[in-house]
Amino acid sequence: MFRPSALRPLTLLALALALSACEQTDAPRFSAAEPGEQLSAGAATVNKFDQNAFSLPSANLSPLRRLDFSVGNSFFRNPWVIAPASTDARDGLGPLFNTNACQNCHIKDGRGHPPGSRGDNAVSSLVRLSIPARPGQEALLERQGLIPEPVYGGQLQDVAIPGVAPEGKLRVSYRSEVVTLKDGTRVELQQPQLEIGQLGYGALHPDTRLSLRVAPPMIGLGLLEAIPEAAILANADPDDADGDGISGRANRVWDHASQSTRLGRFGWKAGQPSLNQQNADAFFNDMGLSTSLLAGSSCTAAQTDCHNVPHGGVPEVSDNILAQVLFYTRNLGVPARRGVDDPQVLKGKGLFHQAGCQGCHTPSFTTASDAAEPELAGQTIRPYSDLLLHDMGDGLADNRDEFLASGREWRTPPLWGIGLTETVNGHTRFLHDGRARNLLEAILWHGGEAEAARQKVMAFDAEQRAALLAFLNSL
Repeated sequence: MFRPSALRPLTLLALALALSACEQTDAPRFSAAEPGEQLSAGAATVNKFDQNAFSLPSANLSPLRRLDFSVGNSFFRNPWVIAPASTDARDGLGPLFNTNACQNCHIKDGRGHPPGSRGDNAVSSLVRLSIPARPGQEALLERQGLIPEPVYGGQLQDVAIPGVAPEGKLRVSYRSEVVTLKDGTRVELQQPQLEIGQLGYGALHPDTRLSLRVAPPMIGLGLLEAIPEAAILANADPDDADGDGISGRANRVWDHASQSTRLGRFGWKAGQPSLNQQNADAFFNDMGLSTSLLAGSSCTAAQTDCHNVPHGGVPEVSDNILAQVLFYTRNLGVPARRGVDDPQVLKGKGLFHQAGCQGCHTPSFTTASDAAEPELAGQTIRPYSDLLLHDMGDGLADNRDEFLASGREWRTPPLWGIGLTETVNGHTRFLHDGRARNLLEAILWHGGEAEAARQKVMAFDAEQRAALLAFLNSL
């Protein structure tokens, strides 16, 4: 006679095994670090964890190449001056600018912060400006990616040389909102509200779009440049063909050197195709210095005083200096991971994967064998970024397009070194505008394609959140 009760122990065992299997699928467990996982930048990884952790040359640079690194560092660190000057290799600053040295924004080669967050001015952050495109401006969009504000250009420059009026002053205030996690924990988030006053050249266009940006860390940029384009595009899924809700896509941007459209890699919206162009753009817009890649003046036609002051030569930044800065920025080393075998860090790694964070923050790549510098070639690196654009929802939207990037899309920022931010820079301000005051706030601002991951983190208990943060701080 068939008796259901006879199968009950087996049924319960099968159910228990099934639930266990589901639990393992939903929450990957890592019992030990992966081989070489502590080497975030492969052989280029540095073992320094103090305030200078982001300022060291790649560990595999030879002594002779370290001398080249030091020369580039001097041009990155030391201030430029107003022309004419006896220091003719460093003159031509302005007439309009944001700072007089690269290091002022990328403090200790690390992360910037929003104005007022440390009681100081807007240095290490800036405001991008643009207006909506009109029919017939397609050629401008192809080469510039946006339409600059007609009087003030594409970036607010809040400092000027004597005799020239600065463009304006930025003021940031914050609107608060509270998010309640599943366990009842309340987290206050702050959304920046931008106001530009003391305008030096009249009112802004009524449709001007503003986007506050803080300076990103400089570490590992040469390695990101050395990732093969095919490896980046392999992670793109613009139509979400796999149905996971994540549809990363590549930005395509104008490359001044080749006079063609190329894959965007650098900048908060992947608006720059190469590190050299990123550097030239910073010289041009942040310091008002011309290069052979970006010639002329950053002043607009309406800013007439700008065009009647001495300049520092043509170009103001020589090709030799630009190349030395390029070598420096390509070879800033990435610090090693800490505590990769720590049980709490390993638990947090599992929770990172359980939430689906790796869907955008791709853990690892292998750089190309023909990288621009031999030290960057053939390295297994762990940047935790796919370098693709993702829709991050209304909360983070700046409503400002940049080439193919929409006003809701941002490039996935690399996470390597993020746990040393406070040590290097004395703060924990994250996201493109520095609104997040810690890593948990940064996670809770995620929306759009990251909404599912955000909801999973919101459901974690305090112990799980602590483990996730321990993992992130180990990067």
